[in-house]
Amino acid sequence: MTERSSVLDASSVLALANREPGADVVGVHLESSAISTVNWSEIIRRSRDVDVEIGLLRESLVAADVTFWSFIEADAEKAAALWTATRRLGLSLADRACLALAARLGVPAVTADRAWVDLDVGVEVVCIR
Repeated sequence: MTERSSVLDASSVLALANREPGADVVGVHLESSAISTVNWSEIIRRSRDVDVEIGLLRESLVAADVTFWSFIEADAEKAAALWTATRRLGLSLADRACLALAARLGVPAVTADRAWVDLDVGVEVVCIR
């Protein structure tokens, strides 16, 4: 498998799908990136609220060589460990799953959530807006 360039948070993929501000920044990080299956689940749920065609979105991501990574035991443990450092900012399980995968792969996490920039959890954060 090709080395991954970054890990995409659900917010970044949704910004791209909805052509929101920051979509161009996501485009720069899209090729050969990764996404946690936890974040993919969040994307599917939130896409239904705005009528995004999930099949087409998945095809677009796969065409850009985005890979879907299973949420494994090590990610679960890392996401749980991140709770203390992130709870003041209200990060969800999906947010922490993204950070855990980015830590595992040693690549930046790409998000639309500005609060992540203030985190000191050993993961580079790219905020798209």
